[in-house]
Amino acid sequence: MAGHSKWANIKHRKARQDAVKGKVFTKIIREIVSAAKQGDPDPNKNPRLRAVIEKALSVNMTRDTINRAVARGTGGDDNDNMDEVSYEGYGIGGVAVLVETLTDNLNRTVSEVRHAFTKNEGNLGTSGSVAYLFTKRGEITFNDISLEEEVMLTALDAGALDIENDGESLLVITEWESFGQVKDALNAAGLVSDNAEVTMSPSTSAEIDNVEDAEKVIKMIDMLEDIDDVQEVYSNVTFSDEVMAQLEQ
Repeated sequence: MAGHSKWANIKHRKARQDAVKGKVFTKIIREIVSAAKQGDPDPNKNPRLRAVIEKALSVNMTRDTINRAVARGTGGDDNDNMDEVSYEGYGIGGVAVLVETLTDNLNRTVSEVRHAFTKNEGNLGTSGSVAYLFTKRGEITFNDISLEEEVMLTALDAGALDIENDGESLLVITEWESFGQVKDALNAAGLVSDNAEVTMSPSTSAEIDNVEDAEKVIKMIDMLEDIDDVQEVYSNVTFSDEVMAQLEQ
């Protein structure tokens, strides 16, 4: 799992870099509006909204911007015609990919998603072809493994499902609905995480052991993430230590 942790760190670093360029703000605002519109505007009563707000804060979105997006969702006509649609497929090496979108034009979205797959030697699959491999859950990461005992006691008491230690980081796993309360408990105990998110976690992994294929998978994921209608891209890809070393150069 060490390779997976390193790949996750690269993704989170890229997300922060993209946010600086303004690439992800529009998508997150759209998701906040949708979450507020479909549920309670109070994030403490709306786990989905709470998760999106945490995502927004992780890329340094201001509270004012977040609050305006929530207000839009509860009081405006925004996103009336938006559909939430997931697409599933495979990349090179049998890598499973799950793409979550929020769109007002299904034909445009599926065309762009299919193009990203096929251009990078992947295939867009049918509904249900890979979704069963993923489970929605909360993940809270600490890079300091010396905190294990304190994190474990606090997190489990707050309702976490499990804590994993891969020798490099601690991973607190929660039900996605209880993600907010576990994170709040850790914060209250002075345990500030290095990353916290609600994600789709794969039950299996597909390891890529050569740089050429790794770069194709990364390019495909990047192309998918760059599509305006795409909110999130999840995959079960992992890279060998040798490949990770070359990717990080």
